Amino acid sequence: MILTDTHTHLYAEEFLSDRSQSIQQAIDAGISRMFMPNIDVKSIQPMLDVAWSFPQHCFPMMGLHPCSVDEYVEENLFQIHKWFKKRKFYAVGEIGLDYYWSLDFKDQQIAAFKKQLQWAIQFDLPVVIHSRNANDDIISIITQMKHPKLRGIFHCFSGNAEQAKQITDLGFYLGIGGVLTFKNAGLDKAIEAVSLEQMVLETDSPYLAPVPHRGKRNESLYIEIIARKLAELKNVSLETVAQITTENSKKIFGI
Repeated sequence: MILTDTHTHLYAEEFLSDRSQSIQQAIDAGISRMFMPNIDVKSIQPMLDVAWSFPQHCFPMMGLHPCSVDEYVEENLFQIHKWFKKRKFYAVGEIGLDYYWSLDFKDQQIAAFKKQLQWAIQFDLPVVIHSRNANDDIISIITQMKHPKLRGIFHCFSGNAEQAKQITDLGFYLGIGGVLTFKNAGLDKAIEAVSLEQMVLETDSPYLAPVPHRGKRNESLYIEIIARKLAELKNVSLETVAQITTENSKKIFGI
């Protein structure tokens, strides 16, 4: 059985003391595919260090996170864009909109998001989308820019059933993470009508650890907890969830 974590920040400082051990534990447990989204200019080298250390298991993306959008956004986008000519990346991500923390750079976030969607079309890469309090705007932008090459994942989906249908109707996948295990989160109801063929698994480690580890450091190792919960909700085996979601990840990332 192979499990795939489509969204994990293995390069984060939270793993400073035991990074290799944590990654190896996940690999030994059958989580042999881990995809890493970039955050900003500073996170690129730490992310690539992990990719170089575990080239068969840890796969990097390239993008500018919406929470990293500030007055230097154009300079940062310029620096990030240059990396696509230097080596292979498996997605443009993590990109999107975040209206939760601040609206100070809302217009710049939207412009940066649209620009990076254009990169995805240009390089024929999937996108991994961060959306917080912004699902409707992101769905609207994707709909307006609709293109045969525009595809990918709505990371850490936490919207309602209507939004889930809109997203999957656009050909995108829902990233299902630890929130699925949270009591009263409502994610179980939102994805009730969504098939496994439209989902992938993710941890977003070191953030959003599933129950019973909620509030502690999340790890790719915990992807099995999320998979078991999804199997329970869909009334299928853990192996079925692992197989279908891993196949979905292969369709998205091309490996």
